[in-house]
Amino acid sequence: MKPDIDALYRRYGPMVLRRCRQLLRDEAMALDLMQDVFVKVLERRDSLSLEAPSSLFYHMATNLCLNRIRDYRRLRMESSLSQDDKNDVLARIATVEDASEQIGAANVLNRIFRRHPASTRTIATLHLYDGMTLQEVASETGMSVSGVRKRLRLLKSQLPELREV
Repeated sequence: MKPDIDALYRRYGPMVLRRCRQLLRDEAMALDLMQDVFVKVLERRDSLSLEAPSSLFYHMATNLCLNRIRDYRRLRMESSLSQDDKNDVLARIATVEDASEQIGAANVLNRIFRRHPASTRTIATLHLYDGMTLQEVASETGMSVSGVRKRLRLLKSQLPELREV
């Protein structure tokens, strides 16, 4: 049986909007992302499991918002690079000769993150890749600073395994 998207929108739309507002702190973007969540549900309505719809919508909203934040930061960083810096980055990417090294690194990361909750990958990405402070990461993920710090500490404890590979 296909889900009644209209009923789901009326029931869970306000929760999704609150989550988007909390993460994005921008009303227009929050409204857009709320709509995107339900568009994704429409696109996948035949394959979605709606046993716990509030959890599903909460996670979808969180992931879409974090992706939007990450994309925005990346664009902001890229626009602040000079043309020479951009060319340097492109040159380094273009000269990677051994794709197997990239695949090997991805396999190691997947092995490490497999042992942790999915949110740990988000925490690591926001802090280590996007350069957010612990406070910002905690705010974005709804965790405490000490919780974020603990997750990162657990990841760092696996660095010896990374060095072996």
